[in-house]
Amino acid sequence: MLKNIPPIISPELLKVLAEMGHGDYIVLCDANCPVDMFCRNGGAIKLRADGISATELLKAILELMPIDQSVPTPFVIGNKTEYDKGIPCPIWDEFKEIASCYDKRGVEAFIQYERDKFCDFISHCYAIVQTGERALYGNIAIRKGVITPIQ
Repeated sequence: MLKNIPPIISPELLKVLAEMGHGDYIVLCDANCPVDMFCRNGGAIKLRADGISATELLKAILELMPIDQSVPTPFVIGNKTEYDKGIPCPIWDEFKEIASCYDKRGVEAFIQYERDKFCDFISHCYAIVQTGERALYGNIAIRKGVITPIQ
């Protein structure tokens, strides 16, 4: 047993977070996302977090993983398709609110890619976690930073 590890972080996810290097991305995808295809196409490691929302998992990961401060936008979300342009996506605001608790840049630390660019981008990330998130467009990529020395 380990102390202070959020209980929704599986041993496999903990291992991946530890193995990731500075600049690597981990992606949290909603339950509808074709994660298998993305991992096959780009070589990302596939993990599952069934029954766990992307927002819960984002909070748990940000408790453990430093956010990259060397780039202006370490958080990446994908835009809606033209077909879905009228659908509200309140989960994006939730992602930004959570991230703001861990990164003083707040919403300025986010970039939003056009749908196809986002799909290609996440295929080449270090790992993709299929969550149980049911919100449409509930996908976010986070770039790992470094732990700074204690001053």
